[in-house]
Amino acid sequence: MKDIRDTHIGYYDPETCDPEEFKALIAQDTQAEDAPFACEIQKNIPLYDMAALRPDLEDPVRRRAIQQEWARVMHSGAGVVVLKAAYADTAVLDRATQIYEQIIAAEKEGSGGGGDHFAASGANDRIWNALQKLCEAAPDVFLDYFANTAIAAICEAWLGPNYQMTAQVNLVHPGGAAQQAHRDYHLGFQTADVSASYPAHVHEVSPILTLQGAVAHCDMPIESGPTKLLPFSQAYRPGYAAWRREDFRALFEAHYVQLPLQKGDAVFFSPALFHAAGANTSADIHRFANLLQVSSAFGRAMETVDRDKMCRLTYPHALDAQRSGRLSNAEIAAAIASTAEGYAFPTNLDRDPPVNGLAPETQAAFFQRALSEGLDAAGFASHLEKMHQARQA
Repeated sequence: MKDIRDTHIGYYDPETCDPEEFKALIAQDTQAEDAPFACEIQKNIPLYDMAALRPDLEDPVRRRAIQQEWARVMHSGAGVVVLKAAYADTAVLDRATQIYEQIIAAEKEGSGGGGDHFAASGANDRIWNALQKLCEAAPDVFLDYFANTAIAAICEAWLGPNYQMTAQVNLVHPGGAAQQAHRDYHLGFQTADVSASYPAHVHEVSPILTLQGAVAHCDMPIESGPTKLLPFSQAYRPGYAAWRREDFRALFEAHYVQLPLQKGDAVFFSPALFHAAGANTSADIHRFANLLQVSSAFGRAMETVDRDKMCRLTYPHALDAQRSGRLSNAEIAAAIASTAEGYAFPTNLDRDPPVNGLAPETQAAFFQRALSEGLDAAGFASHLEKMHQARQA
């Protein structure tokens, strides 16, 4: 277990990120002794035969040992694991796929499709909050879909119990372009400037608050563009500062690996792993994955606070204080930080889509923008209500 005293204190500057240090990390190899429960290792990624291991998950001692290995691999090993045949019976995937296709068709007819993270709108088909939408459309299918002991075990391995499941369907058609290399939620969904404003130790905490996964709803040969993965890249501590740099992206493109997946397989990885969806160069494969984004139970505040109400009450006084010069900009910003919601998530991404491919405008950012534009209290309250409605499930 890493000594907390080894945690870096300070800030990560993109300019000082070291490509040579990164190259040394990604040059590592996964050895058989690093993943004794794996059925094989391909391209440094451990593969686990869940047909063989599923019974072991019923035994508390064996289950804990497997979970410890998965957590170790994702934290300090390759950073990614593949669970072969995570779904022993893929019939439930077919039933879910039919429902998801109906949802996609209905949403495209209604709005033409929404924004996406790291990809242009319309480049693929995306279902935001596929978790709730499947539950509402077919609760019996939803129950069977998530009654999956392998998925439950790996979520608990990384996050502990009481995790929070979310899911987003991603359907990439033939000709769909590849993504650029990136890291994921939380810090990966922030702009470079915002990410750099968080101290280094928060960069180290961010990956252990979320688990990324994908369930293959169809066979995914390499030409269909399964996820491009860079083993060991999650171990590079300043990676949230580095991933936008062209030299780091070039290293990713030079060293990434891809593994073909079969329907029913699932891949899970640390959100700090450098990765990107691959290009679908196939003639007729519509690559269908359900992206699981699972969050720690601890990502919540202690108290419920009505920040919308607090903003409405505070804004006229902040506007007056700004106009009169009674409070400095820094003092007003400090007050806003204790008043408004400064984080974009969770939200309803159908009605509150990402801005510039990352995240919607936060309540705090709108508060600051309204002050700079001199918006009156009525206009502020009206827009705040629109933001509130957009966030609702």
